[in-house]
Amino acid sequence: MHVGAVELIVALGAVMMGSVVQGSIGFGLNLLAAPLVAIVVPEALPTTLVLVAFPLTITTVAREHHAIDRVAVGRMLVGAVPGTLVGLYIVTQVGTTTLGTLVGVVTLLGVVLSVISPPIPVTALTGAIAGFASNIFGTAAAVGGPPVALLFQHRDGPSSRSTLGSFFAVSASMSLVGYAIAGTFHGDQALFALALAPAMIAGFWASKHLHVFVDGGWLRPMVLIVSAIAGCVAIGRGLL
Repeated sequence: MHVGAVELIVALGAVMMGSVVQGSIGFGLNLLAAPLVAIVVPEALPTTLVLVAFPLTITTVAREHHAIDRVAVGRMLVGAVPGTLVGLYIVTQVGTTTLGTLVGVVTLLGVVLSVISPPIPVTALTGAIAGFASNIFGTAAAVGGPPVALLFQHRDGPSSRSTLGSFFAVSASMSLVGYAIAGTFHGDQALFALALAPAMIAGFWASKHLHVFVDGGWLRPMVLIVSAIAGCVAIGRGLL
């Protein structure tokens, strides 16, 4: 995998921007970074971005661990296990362009339903469904945020960020183990993730200054806006 100076700069910028968003609302790093990284270094997906996001999820949990909804995390992980298996199958059988378009369509549909429907309670069923969808997309394309984020859009900032972070930490571990078993985890992807780590750290540090703004009633609008933008970008990539 060759990464030139221009490609590295683009990837660093994308990861830093995505880390600011994820540190603020609980998801978004890979949603924003994946489309740009896919253009400049397509061989890096999905493994590199899953590796980059993993420590960010850990630090998010550590920062607001008191607000974790542990029952909801368990419900989502029930669905994440089979979702990982489906995602691994897609990685080896389906083109990333086709998958990206599907992710975009599903994400936009979720945004529309979120706007027109009342809040969805986090039950055993809805949690498992969201976890299943999240880890299909997360394992196959490193963009598993929208299904679970939309489920938590009406929660307060600390609860949403820490609960999503807990889920992503475990689900990302599942994906990484799956990549290793499937033979799609390569050393150069890990080295590229290490090179992108400083941008992730800087973005996460910057995000703490946005918590007052986000927690002041802007969490749900930001979740919907980020999800909608990511969905449009994913569909656009698939059509080009």
